[in-house]
Parts: sequence; structure tokens; C-alpha cells
Amino acid sequence: MAGAVLLGALALYVVASAGWSLWVGTGQEFSLPGLVLAALAIPIMAGLAARKRRLADALDSGALRADAAESIACLYLSAVVLVGLVAQWAFGAWWIDGASALALTPFLLKEAREAWQGDDD
Repeated sequence: MAGAVLLGALALYVVASAGWSLWVGTGQEFSLPGLVLAALAIPIMAGLAARKRRLADALDSGALRADAAESIACLYLSAVVLVGLVAQWAFGAWWIDGASALALTPFLLKEAREAWQGDDD
């Protein structure tokens, strides 16, 4: 249940943050350390999520499945940050970060609902 609440809170935060960014017409500032960190987070979170998922299946743990979903959400959010930073730097596309983040909210809400229900599919 805690994982579901955290995923739901993350979805609300993403909507609020992306909505505000689009409303005021600002994107992320380009940052080389941020770019490197976002790029490193993608494979790290992928590996972490896979290991958590395998362990969750072995233990039949809904809480660990929800935690694996949170790691996947972190991976996707890192990818959005990475794409947003590169697009903003290369094309001046300040809006792409907020728009991409909003596109992730259905995934976050689906994962939150499944964690709440204890569903794995």
C-alpha cells in the first residue's frame, strides 16, 4: 500500500511540476552534471528494477513489486530529463520536458493502481 501511495504522490508531483513548467513557459536549465547523472540513472535503475522484480517474484512480495515499479518510474523520469535537457540544449525546445513528463503520468497511475490492488500484470 505504501508503494501505491508513493507512486500516486509521484504522479501528482509530476503533473503539478510539468503543468507549472508549461504554464510559465520554462524548461529545465541545461546542466552537464545533470545530463551525466540522468544518463547513469537509466541503466542503474533498469538493473535495480529487474533484480527487485525477480526477488519479488521469488518472495511473492507485493511491496517489493511496487518498489520495482518505483525504480522503473525513476528510470523513465531520468530518460525524460535526459531527452528534455538534450532537446532544450540542441533545439531550444523548453516545453519538451514538461510535455514528456505529462506523458508518463498514465504509466505512474497504472502502476499505483496495480500496487494498490496487489496486481502484478
